[in-house]
Amino acid sequence: MSTIDYNETIPNNVNLSEDKTLQRALEHWQPNYLNWWRDMGPTGSTGHDVYLRTAINVTPEGWAHFGHVKMPDYRWGIFMAQAEENRKINFGENKGRDAWQDIPGEHRANLRRIIVTQGDTEPASVEQQRHLGLTAPSQYDLRNLFQINVEEGRHLWAMVYLLHKYFGRDGREEAEALLQRNSGDTDNPRILEAFNEETPDWLAFYMFTYFTDRDGKFQLNALAESGFDPLSRTCRFMLTEEAHHMFVGESGISRVIQRTCEVMRQYGIEDPEQVRAKGVIDLPTIQRYLNFHFSVTIDLFGADQSSNAANFYNSGLKGRYEETKRDDDHLLKGQSYRLIEVSNGALVEKEVPMLNALNEVLRDDYIRDSVAGVGRWNRVLEKAGQSFRMVTPHKAFNRHIGGFSNMRISPEGQVISEAEWLSKVRNWLPSEEDRAFVASLMGRVIEPGKMANWIAPPPVGVNRQPVDFDYVRFN
Repeated sequence: MSTIDYNETIPNNVNLSEDKTLQRALEHWQPNYLNWWRDMGPTGSTGHDVYLRTAINVTPEGWAHFGHVKMPDYRWGIFMAQAEENRKINFGENKGRDAWQDIPGEHRANLRRIIVTQGDTEPASVEQQRHLGLTAPSQYDLRNLFQINVEEGRHLWAMVYLLHKYFGRDGREEAEALLQRNSGDTDNPRILEAFNEETPDWLAFYMFTYFTDRDGKFQLNALAESGFDPLSRTCRFMLTEEAHHMFVGESGISRVIQRTCEVMRQYGIEDPEQVRAKGVIDLPTIQRYLNFHFSVTIDLFGADQSSNAANFYNSGLKGRYEETKRDDDHLLKGQSYRLIEVSNGALVEKEVPMLNALNEVLRDDYIRDSVAGVGRWNRVLEKAGQSFRMVTPHKAFNRHIGGFSNMRISPEGQVISEAEWLSKVRNWLPSEEDRAFVASLMGRVIEPGKMANWIAPPPVGVNRQPVDFDYVRFN
């Protein structure tokens, strides 16, 4: 069993103590990381004792140890899933060969690009969420925010380890750059546009953790299939923590919907303005937030046709979601996939080579998973006797990457004019007034067990603790 040595400056299960060069490089990077956390991490949280889970080993039983910890003292470190004996590459032109334990020279540039892009998303989400602790609707939610923050920070450590260990000076420079780019920075923004969007309120936070962290699930699963074994093992361990992030989003939206329904039933009202006047978020506003976060997130999968995606797959660098469970030849040559495009003012399907459509394959897998969770939100509405239903918009709606980036498509999938878009966009995407209203509800609630008026309490607490447990001690 691999264990993490907590006596080391950097907890790890990668035998860091035996690699003095790497150890010195990471110990040089660590103060810069802590400076970044101090400047860009959760605002005003330095002195809090937070009920956090920390990995104490990488077995199924040992990755979640709970206790109160000051976040600057959280044991960030480098953890990898246990190695699979005689692991093989399962797809592409190298299918059947031994997985690589070092970087193949011909794939060095592409692997560095993949790792840097994934690594750039991890600190970005911390930066996007840094002010939310000041408006948390409860201690329970504040604790969940901080849990996500520290784990995203640890995921950054995981990618930085790979850069330092396998890419020499280039890797060290890339690792420094991960701390220099900042979300939304005009001169030095994060690589992917969704990670430069603001997360200004808790409704946006729940949508982000439901939709955008779910993108992380699919990207990490695809990288967990990689023929580069250290990347695969790193992503497999990161996935153990990602499920909680999506749970925070799904359960958070459920609680918002539940509270809105309670108020609508209590006062016998449905008009959104009347609902807002009672201090809860009306259902159409929740739908507009859903439309925004869904459409921004599916852009993260990239262009619908991509030669890079085909090269990554052929080379064995990045597979599909659940690659080994798929019943095909895992080579995909001669196979096709159906994409949609605009023709004569309407959306039509066309067949393209499967290898060039792998971004779209992963996007469609993601959409199916997302829709299932929206169905669970609708069961809350159904149980409350409401006829309103949440829906995910058409995947061509509000796109900024790929073939639809210059098109105007309605949420139902109709090609429309610019004039019609402008006349209806306030019904489809959050307006400044919507965001101002949601912002007006954000006020910090920190008494144990208390909730802001606009959200229902969770059915159970964290790690079987009661809901009124002191999840955060404000020293």
